[in-house]
Amino acid sequence: MATKKIADSTLYHLSPKGFWKKFRDAVVVDPEISSGIPLPYLNRYPQPGSRPEKYATPATKASDPAQNPYWKRDVRRAYPQLSVITQTELSSLLLQQPENQSLLEAPPGSNEGENASVPATSSQSLDLTSTIATIVTARKAFSETKLPPVLPVAHKKWRPERTEDAPHDPNAYFPMILVK
Repeated sequence: MATKKIADSTLYHLSPKGFWKKFRDAVVVDPEISSGIPLPYLNRYPQPGSRPEKYATPATKASDPAQNPYWKRDVRRAYPQLSVITQTELSSLLLQQPENQSLLEAPPGSNEGENASVPATSSQSLDLTSTIATIVTARKAFSETKLPPVLPVAHKKWRPERTEDAPHDPNAYFPMILVK
């Protein structure tokens, strides 16, 4: 025979005793409902704050004032660092893009079948202007069908359109012109 397991509402919660139990039974709609006050010796054991030893912060490099000066911790002085890319580095980066890999020239004396997976690198410095010229001549960046990206705007740009004029005196010096 299987036993029916149910949650006992009074198992882990305080229940009143004596006069307050009788008062609660008389006043409460459902006396089987738990009081909601947990038993302190069962809920969180050991109770917080009851341990005799005191917590000590472990010593780290940050807790040593000699190794942790203020200027290293001050995030207000975290200025942007200067980054420099030379023209030869930029031209090599441009040629390393997958769509520009075919523009690299294989070094003389090497077979194309042997080093097909390894990109060819030249020992001479790459000139940025010649690199850009070879990329532009190899393929057009934009055309009639492939236009450059446009900034997204939340609304259309207003273009004035003239509408039917308001009724006015034909001899007026400044007639009213309506624009939509």
